[in-house]
This record gives sequence, C-alpha cells and structure tokens, in this order.
Amino acid sequence: MKLVIFSICLNEEKTLGEVLDRMPKKIDGVDEIVKFVIDDGSSDKTVEVAKKHGAIVYSNGRQKKLAYSFQLACDKVLEMGADIAVNIDGDLQFIPEEIPSLVKPIVDGHADFVAGNRFPDGQRPKNMPFSKYIGNKLGAYILSKLTKMKFFDVTAGFRAYNRETLLSMNINNKFTYTQEAFQLLASKNFNIVQVPITMEYFPGRKSRVVTSISYYVFTSAFNIFRSFKDFAPIQFFGILGIVPIILGTACLIFIAIHWLNTGVFFPYKFVGLAGLYFFTFGFFMLIFGVLSDMLGKMLNNQEKLLYYSKKNYFNNREKKRK
Repeated sequence: MKLVIFSICLNEEKTLGEVLDRMPKKIDGVDEIVKFVIDDGSSDKTVEVAKKHGAIVYSNGRQKKLAYSFQLACDKVLEMGADIAVNIDGDLQFIPEEIPSLVKPIVDGHADFVAGNRFPDGQRPKNMPFSKYIGNKLGAYILSKLTKMKFFDVTAGFRAYNRETLLSMNINNKFTYTQEAFQLLASKNFNIVQVPITMEYFPGRKSRVVTSISYYVFTSAFNIFRSFKDFAPIQFFGILGIVPIILGTACLIFIAIHWLNTGVFFPYKFVGLAGLYFFTFGFFMLIFGVLSDMLGKMLNNQEKLLYYSKKNYFNNREKKRK
C-alpha cells in the first residue's frame, strides 16, 4: 500500500523542512511513503527546501489559490499510484507525528475519508480567531443537518483520503476546498471518520485563505448558502417559495373578503397586488426547486461518468508506469 503525503505551500521555507523531516518513515500497513509538495507560486526558497528534504515538487508557476492546488494534488497523487493520500499544511500548525492516526482507519478498512477534528472537547483552540471558530461551528451544524450525519470540524486541512475518494473528488470552488470536499464525499455516502488532532495557532499568523475577517465571514456564508442550494434544492427553494406563497395567499384572502363585503377593492388595492406578486414569486421558487432537483440527478450521473473516466485513465497510467 502506497501513501503520498502532500503539502500545498506558499512561502513556507522557514517551517517546511521541519514538517517534511518529522513525517513518519514507517506506518503499519503501509509499504511506501512519498513526500510531495505543491508550490503555489512561492517567492522564497520553498522549492529548494522541499527538494533538499526529500520531497517531490510540482510548481504552479504563480499563485493559483488553495482550491485549484488541492484538485491538482489529488490528480497528481493518483498519477503516482497512491492508495492513500494525506494533506498537511507546511507551517507546523499541524503535527506530522499524528499522520499515522489519520491513516489507521483507512488501513484498517473502517473509513474512506478521515478528517482531523480540532474540537474534540468542543472548546476553541488557543489563539484561534473567534470568527473562524463560529464559522466552522455554523458550517459543521448545517452540513450535519443536510447529510444527516454528525460532524464537528469541516474546515481543518489535515485529512486522509483513500483512492476511491480521490477519484471522486471534483472541486468547483475557487476559494477553498475544505467544506466542498466534505459535502461531496458525504453526499456520495463514503465512510467518514473524524479523529482528534492537535493544532497550534501562532499569534499574529496571517492565513492564506482568511485575508480579512469580513471576507472570511462573507465567503463562508456564501459557501454554506451554495451547499444548501446544491445538496438540498427542494428544501432550499421550498423555503423560499412557501413563505411568499403564505403571505400572498393571506393578502389575497384579505382583499377577497373586503371585496365581498364592499364590492370594491379600494382602499386596499395594493394589498391585492402585493398578494399576486408574493404568490407568483413563491410559485416560481417551487418550480425552480423541482427543476434544480432534476438537474441534481443529472449532475449525479455526470459525476459517475467522470469517476469511471478518471478511474480508467489513472489505472492505465499506473499499468504503463509499472
């Protein structure tokens, strides 16, 4: 069984060498361990450090952001013939010695995807920004409700994947991959396990993803909005439709009663117009929900076709490589 440990790095020359050196040399059930670094346009000596400490390096040439680099990493480790892949940051916030804990459930056949959980006791880690803590809690709650599974941490980047989950990965987000990967794998009914991990938030550290608190909150809210729409279109558009339909129906009933009693719409004509508007808007929202549900089924079939195409492609490359 082959394990590829990959790290997506941007200007991590100060810490990457230690991260690579502290990666395990042997893990029970694993025959080969490969260290792999995606350089996302670093301007320092990240590439030199990675090669010096025994990593295979692929450079984007310029910064192409985390989501793009993650999808690229998934494809690259599949080309390498990986049976398992682990993603870990290059800044020493995660502990490389904990990699075997993430790999074990996959090696034992109990999990397809193992995610690190920074909140095993429910408490906020020291120095973690409060906005990130609340954003993760909200995202985990909504994702748990949508998938009818229980998740505690859906944004940590310390994770392990088996080959099947890597083949199923198709990230469309341009901001980050963490929540979308969770949503995607949960929707496909993969066995997901969360294990406690240690994480150290360095005071004053600037995140590559969270460039500003307001931007992070807005983007997280938008991603949650998208996940609700994509994974539960009937519920999403149903809520948007039922509420105005109820308001519109109430307005129409009111104006109808007034007309029956007086024979005129005056002075509540605007109530009738508002009722027609709300009812029509709600009706179209329900139609959108039905259409989105139909499109979702078509998308699911396309995802299956993409999965089998990728499986044949990477299996053929693996045969040629051998």
